[in-house]
Amino acid sequence: MIWIIGGTTESTILISKIKGLLKYIISVATYSGSEVIDDEHENVVVSRMNYEEMLEFIKIKHIDTVIDMSHPYAIEVSENARLACDKVKIKYLRFVRKKTEFENVVYVNTISECIEFLKGVQGHILFTTGIKNIKDFEKVKDKQRFIYRVLPTIFSIQECVNNNIKMKDIIGMLGPFSENLNISLFKEYNADYVVMKDSGSVGGTPEKIEACFKCGITPIVIGRGFEDGIDDMDKLLAMIL
Repeated sequence: MIWIIGGTTESTILISKIKGLLKYIISVATYSGSEVIDDEHENVVVSRMNYEEMLEFIKIKHIDTVIDMSHPYAIEVSENARLACDKVKIKYLRFVRKKTEFENVVYVNTISECIEFLKGVQGHILFTTGIKNIKDFEKVKDKQRFIYRVLPTIFSIQECVNNNIKMKDIIGMLGPFSENLNISLFKEYNADYVVMKDSGSVGGTPEKIEACFKCGITPIVIGRGFEDGIDDMDKLLAMIL
């Protein structure tokens, strides 16, 4: 049995290619993640597992291969999955997204570096980085206007409310976002800076950056460290079929 750690676009692509050929089960961390998966309900498990829970899941489901297609910034998930596979001596395959490389972009290595940069700028700053670090960003907000584009889920909106974000500064939308839609939103909110993660082409990073360029906006990209893995779907398929 193959366990696909999913919730990303790549995981849905993989499922479409192996369905009917291999036995698999896919897990996602949230119910919103399960919505992107067009698959039979019994093949989808919604659970945010720690290391011990992963070990138990592998045992109960008789997993012999784990394909980690979690988000590139879900570092703890990948680390726990890798350790669990090492522990029980089964195959671990990590699918990684290629990094985005553009000129005239402010690249920072960490959330902390991003926050330090934001301390020195003014204007309207639009965040497309999810809800995890809203609390950290809000701590350094001074006279700037911070706007957050988040998933249109109760959990995401509640996190904004918990951090005293005004309704006018919340954009609840589900991607993918085209370059033109990004342009419209960036202009509508008079953004001076757009903060994003390097989620690769599948995650819409190029469309955000190009939209920034066309609007005269400075893109701020929070990078990610090197991660060893497979960045080609055909290569991954060749390893499991």
